[in-house]
Amino acid sequence: METKNALSLFFIPKSMLQILDTIISLDVLEEFFLCDLSACKGICCVEGDSGAPVEEDEIAQLEKVLPVIWNDLSPKAQEVINKQGVVYLDEEGEFVTSIVKGEDCVFTCYDENGYCKCAIEKACREGKTDFYKPVSCHLYPVRVAKYKGFRAVNYHRWNVCQAATILGKKENVKVYQFLKEPLIRKFGEEWYGHLCQAAKEYTKK
Repeated sequence: METKNALSLFFIPKSMLQILDTIISLDVLEEFFLCDLSACKGICCVEGDSGAPVEEDEIAQLEKVLPVIWNDLSPKAQEVINKQGVVYLDEEGEFVTSIVKGEDCVFTCYDENGYCKCAIEKACREGKTDFYKPVSCHLYPVRVAKYKGFRAVNYHRWNVCQAATILGKKENVKVYQFLKEPLIRKFGEEWYGHLCQAAKEYTKK
């Protein structure tokens, strides 16, 4: 390992970066990304084989916000929530948001243009709740996995987000820049400052 900051910052040759207890894929620094809702229409909340990961302490927040967003949810989503709740355990034993017939997250809603959006985020932006949405959703396309002694921070490539990579490259926005707010939410200001420092060091190579 080559030390770049005596306190917490290490580059692991060729593929990864370590900050405190996190191991970060260099894709987070290298790749471009900027959501293009006009192109994808929010398909990431529909596609996939399971719901979005949910931290245990977020379950109560999801249940608390339900009365606020209930009328924005589809009747089918309401039915699923009434039967199994806001989350379920996936095949790996992790909590994820409930989904409707293997597709839409139960918290989706659609605007007049047919764009799929998060009903929780919509309510937060309207000042009806202070819970933005599950942090895993906020962090996408970054996924965080917990292992013994460290957390892995990886960039998740998905063909439905191709428009976001194109727009990110056009606007010169990297993944870590696009995700500034959720990364700070998850790891804190100090951690994000180290990440930006790492990005500067990495681009000098």
